[in-house]
Amino acid sequence: MNPAAEDGSARAFVAANEAPLRALLDAIVPADDFPSASEAGGLDFLVSVLAEREDWIPRTAGLLAAVDAASQARFAASFTALSLSDREKLLADFVADAEFGWFARLVNGGYYADPKNGGNRDARSWEMVDWRPDPAGGWPHLPSRPAHPFVTPETLLDRYDAVVIGSGAGGGVAACGLAEAGRRVLVVEAGAWPSTEALRQDYLRNPRSVWGLEPTTGPQDKGNPRVLAADGDGLLLRPSDPMWGNNAMTVGGGTRVYGAQAWRFGPKDFAMASTYGVPAGSDLADWPIGYDEMEPYYERAEWEIGVSGDPTLGQHAGRQRKPYPMPALPAGISRDILALGAEKLGIGTHAVPLLINSTPWLGRPACAQCALCVGFPCPVEAKNGSHNTMLERAFATGSTAMILEASATRLLTDDAGRVVGVALAGLRNGAVWHREVRAEEVVLSAGAIETARLLLNSPSAREPEGIGNNFDQVGRRLQGHVYGGAVGIFEELVEDLVGPGPNIATTDFRHGNGDVIGGGILANEFVSVPSNVFRYLADSSLIPLYGTAAKRAMRHNTRRMTRIVGPIQEVTSAESRVTIDRSVRDRLGVPVARLSGDVHAEDMRGRDFLSRTAAEWLQAAGAVAVAPYLGPRPAGPSSGQHQAGTCPMGTDPARSVTDPYGRVWGHDNLRIADGSLHVTNGGVNPVLTIYANAMRVIDYMVAGR
Repeated sequence: MNPAAEDGSARAFVAANEAPLRALLDAIVPADDFPSASEAGGLDFLVSVLAEREDWIPRTAGLLAAVDAASQARFAASFTALSLSDREKLLADFVADAEFGWFARLVNGGYYADPKNGGNRDARSWEMVDWRPDPAGGWPHLPSRPAHPFVTPETLLDRYDAVVIGSGAGGGVAACGLAEAGRRVLVVEAGAWPSTEALRQDYLRNPRSVWGLEPTTGPQDKGNPRVLAADGDGLLLRPSDPMWGNNAMTVGGGTRVYGAQAWRFGPKDFAMASTYGVPAGSDLADWPIGYDEMEPYYERAEWEIGVSGDPTLGQHAGRQRKPYPMPALPAGISRDILALGAEKLGIGTHAVPLLINSTPWLGRPACAQCALCVGFPCPVEAKNGSHNTMLERAFATGSTAMILEASATRLLTDDAGRVVGVALAGLRNGAVWHREVRAEEVVLSAGAIETARLLLNSPSAREPEGIGNNFDQVGRRLQGHVYGGAVGIFEELVEDLVGPGPNIATTDFRHGNGDVIGGGILANEFVSVPSNVFRYLADSSLIPLYGTAAKRAMRHNTRRMTRIVGPIQEVTSAESRVTIDRSVRDRLGVPVARLSGDVHAEDMRGRDFLSRTAAEWLQAAGAVAVAPYLGPRPAGPSSGQHQAGTCPMGTDPARSVTDPYGRVWGHDNLRIADGSLHVTNGGVNPVLTIYANAMRVIDYMVAGR
C-alpha cells in the first residue's frame, strides 16, 4: 500500500469534478487566516484516498449530485455559484445525512492529519491548533538495535525443534523460553518489518485509526478478507474495516505499536462465574487457575519486560509481592485537574502502569514523552514490546530464526493425527510459495482469530473438524473489549502534549457496581493526534461537522479536550465465535475466518455504567461540556486489538480447547500461548496477562509437564 499512489480513475474523477469538489471541501473547512481544505491540498488528498478506496468514488459522486440538486431546489443555482454563507446554510440540511457525515469527517481527517497524506500542506492546521508530535526537549540519541536473523523460504531448515506461529506478546515469550531452554526455534510472522519512520508518518492508517484506510502495520486489504455473518451470504470485510478485528501484523505483533497499559487481572477476574453467576444467554465460566498461580508470572513479566507505575495496584487487585522496577512516568497537567475531580467524588486514583520506561531499563532508554505513542512505534525503543525484549533475548541465543510475510496455512499431522510440523506459504513477486517444516513442538500465538482459524483449517482423520475441535469448542467465546468512557472540554488547557498520556486511573469500578457484572478501569487517554481529536469531538456532537464554526471549535478545543475511557469485563457467549468460510479464500488460497455473534446485553449495561461514571468524573473536574459514550450495541462480535477467548483453557475437553497449561487436548506437543486461552478477558488491558500466562505455559512446556 502506498498512501501517495495515484490511480487514473481517482485522478480523472477529481479532475472532472474539480470545481464542485473544491466548493464542497472549502465549505467543510473554509479559509480564514489559515488555509481552506483545498488550499491545504485537499484535492490531492482525495486523489490518494480514492485511489486506495475506489468504492468511495461513486459515494463521493452521489454526494456531489445530492448537494447540487439541493442547491438548485433551494437557491436556483449550482452549489459552486453560492457564497460561502449560503453553502453553509445549505449543508445544514445535510448534517443528518450519513454520506455527508462520512465525507465531512474524511475531509477534516485529511486537513488535520500528517502532511504526507496531502491534506495538511506545510502542517498549517497543526500550527492553527498548536500541536506538535515531537517531544518538547527534542529527541535523545536514538539507539541502534541488534539485527533480526530473518530467513527466506529458500533458507528455511527442513526441521526445527519448535515452531512458534506469531511474534506478538505470547509468541515472543514462547520463542525466548524455548530458545533459552536449548531448542532450535523458528518464529513465523505473517507481517513485515516496516521501519519506525514509515509507521510514524501516517496518522490515518495506524492501527488505532478508524478512517477505513489500509493499516500501515498490515495486513493489506487486497487478498485478506474475513466474513461477518449476516443475512444471506454474509458481509465481506477488509482489514481496514473495524469489524475485521485487526491487530497489528508486524514483528512484535500489536506490542510494537500498543499503548502498553500493564494491568494485572485481579482475583475476581479469574472467577467471574463464581462471583456473579451465569447470565442468561452467556457462557460465563471461571478460569482453571487463580490469581495466586499467576502472581509470580506477573512479577516476572513486569521485571523481565519492564513496567513503570505506582507502588499500589488499587482496589480489586491481588497482592503484589515486589514493586514495579520503575516509578511512574512524569505526569502532564491533566493529572492534577482530574485528581481534584476524583477527590470531590471520593474516587481513589493512582498512576497507570505502563510497559514504558520511566528510567533506562535493560539497555533501553527512558521515554522521551513525545505526542505519538498509541498506534505508533517508539523511536527510542522505550516502549517495551515483544520485538525489543523477549524476541531479542531469543535471537541472542543464536538458535532462533524468523521468517517474515509467511503464513501457517495448516498444521501437519501423521497417520495417527499427531502434529509433526507446519505448512507455510507466502507471496513473492505475485506468486505463492509453499514449504513444509517439521517440528517436534509447535506453539500457536497468532491471536485469537488466526489461532482458531489455523486449528479449524487443519483437519485430520482423527479430528475431521479441525485440530482440538472434536467437541466443537475451537473458535467459541470470541471476545475483546467494549469500551465505556466520555469526552470532556475544559475552559483551560488540559493537554500539554506530554506523552504518552495515560497518567491517572481509578480501579474502584472493576467490581462491586451493584447489579453490573464486573466493570472496568477508567483512565485518561493517550495524547490524540488532531485528526482523531476532530473525530472524537464530532462523533460526540461537541463540535459541528463542517464550516467556520467547526474550524473555530477545533482551534479552541484541541488542547482543551480530554477523554476518560476504560474496557469493561465482557460476558462471554458461545455463539460469539470464529468459524471457517470455505467459500471465501485469501490470497494464499486458504479459507478465511467467519465471525459471528455479538456482544452480550450485559456488556452494554457495563459500558453505559462506565460511561456515566467517566462523565461524572469529567464534570467534577471542571469540564464545561461532556459527552458520555452511549448509543446502540455495536455490530458483530467483539475482537480487535484485545481479542481473546477462542481456545480457552479448562479441565473438561468438552468445554475447553486446552488443559490448564495451554496444551491442546489430545496433543502433547501442541500448545497455545496467546489471548486465545483467556476464559474471560478482565476489565483491564489484557497484554500483561498474555505475557505472564505465556511464561507459565512455556515453563510447563520446557519442563515436559
